[in-house]
Amino acid sequence: MKMTERALVLAVPLALTTLTGCGMTDNSAVSGSESGSATGSRDTSGGIRPAGTSTSRDASDAMEAVSSGIYDLIKVEGKGSDGRPGVQQCPGKDRDKYFQIFHPWSFHPTSPADLDAAMEHLKEGLPRHGWKIVQYGPDTSVNKNVVLIADNDEQKAGVHITQMKKRNPPKLSLMVVSGCYRVPDGQEVEHF
Repeated sequence: MKMTERALVLAVPLALTTLTGCGMTDNSAVSGSESGSATGSRDTSGGIRPAGTSTSRDASDAMEAVSSGIYDLIKVEGKGSDGRPGVQQCPGKDRDKYFQIFHPWSFHPTSPADLDAAMEHLKEGLPRHGWKIVQYGPDTSVNKNVVLIADNDEQKAGVHITQMKKRNPPKLSLMVVSGCYRVPDGQEVEHF
C-alpha cells in the first residue's frame, strides 16, 4: 500500500467524524413527518443527521452526483480523480442496517496558477447551491493549507476541501460525506 493510500485509509474515519459532526447535526425541533420515519428523528450516535432510506448503491450514486455538482463549481480547466465512493458504518449503529457514504477525490488544475481561482469559485459558488460554509481558512499544518468545510442540509451531505498549493503537483483534495442512511426493510448494507 502506498503511503498516500495508507494516509487516506487512516484519515477517512477522522474526516467522517469532522464533517458529519459539524453542521450535519439536527438541533432543531423535529417535524411530525420526520418523527415517524424509518430513520428516526435525531441520530443519537454522535449527532450525525439521518439521510433517509436507501440502498448502498443508490446512496453512492447520489454522493457521486453531489461530487459532480461540486466539480462543476470549480470552473477552471483541470482533471478530477476517478475515485469511487465507499461505505462507512454510522457510529453506534447496526452496521447491517445503517451506513454513510464517503467519496474522496482530488482536482488538479491544468495550470497550478489556477488553484486559487478554483478555491475562490468554490467559496463563492457553494452557498449559491444550498451549501453553508462552516469553516474557511488556513489549517495548522506547516504548509498552512486553506481548508473549506461546508454542509448541505437538503442533500444531507458535507464536504471537506483542502487546497494543497505546495503539493507536487498542486491540487484540491475533497472528501464528500453523506449523513446516516438506513437500508430499506428486509435488506442489509452492501459494503464496498
